[in-house]
Amino acid sequence: MVEKSAFRSGHVAIVGRPNVGKSTLLNKLIGQRLSITSRKPQTTRHRICGILTTSSTQCAFVDTPGFQSGGTNALGSAMNRTVTRTLGEVDAVVFVVVAGRYTADDERVASLLAKGVPLIVAVNKVDQLRDRAALLPFLADLQQRLLPRAIVPVSARQGYQVSRLLREIEAVLPERELLYPAEQLTDRDERFFAAEFIREKLFRLLGDELPYATAVVIDQFEQTPKLRRIHATIFVDKQSHKGIVVGENGERLKTIATGARKEMEALYGSKVFLQVWVKVRRGWADDRAQLRHFGYE
Repeated sequence: MVEKSAFRSGHVAIVGRPNVGKSTLLNKLIGQRLSITSRKPQTTRHRICGILTTSSTQCAFVDTPGFQSGGTNALGSAMNRTVTRTLGEVDAVVFVVVAGRYTADDERVASLLAKGVPLIVAVNKVDQLRDRAALLPFLADLQQRLLPRAIVPVSARQGYQVSRLLREIEAVLPERELLYPAEQLTDRDERFFAAEFIREKLFRLLGDELPYATAVVIDQFEQTPKLRRIHATIFVDKQSHKGIVVGENGERLKTIATGARKEMEALYGSKVFLQVWVKVRRGWADDRAQLRHFGYE
């Protein structure tokens, strides 16, 4: 008689320095776009849990902000606290590094990893590696440095070897029952994702510096089976920033709102009425009380 394999479940932190592809990897692992993405670093500011349940496992992947090194403001400190707290609460860690690049910032993240927690290294962006011959010695160096359970070269964007990475993760999870209902996809509510989709459009449509000086707050969220009515405010640090976000004749703000609304409708499965304002709140990123009001931990 063949013994049935025990069910495995657990929380799995996805960590790394900014801009290594953590959010893209989370989205690919669970097959759903939950974490916002952009080419700019520090896009993710909050802890986001994406849940993948199969017949034999439940992986609750926790996407974290990129760990901020060096001098940082109150917002950066809050993001770092999210990373360190998450690392103390999970059953396994996926440490994401970029193929061919292991920097001092990667080493700072590695120094935070808890002893005894199973570690898997995802070497991302292998599709962008110019010298493929350099990959093997790079993997050997990571093995010596980090002593992980496994190292998996992946391309989160293309999906290359993501299924292999998932198998390695499932193998280290503890044997236990479901942590969440089987149909649950995330621990965040629709209100949270409304703010995130607006913030994603800010990161994608504005210049290099301005997105970091913006925050989004949902003022009103009304839900019916066929319609979500959402009022949101984008906060900026300076009056000049407000003009940039709004754009000439309000065109940029309209583009931001339209793009975010389409993302919301795809996730919610209903029509969305979205109204967005822009307000100036000077110094918000270094004001702890204001950060708490904006939803930062």
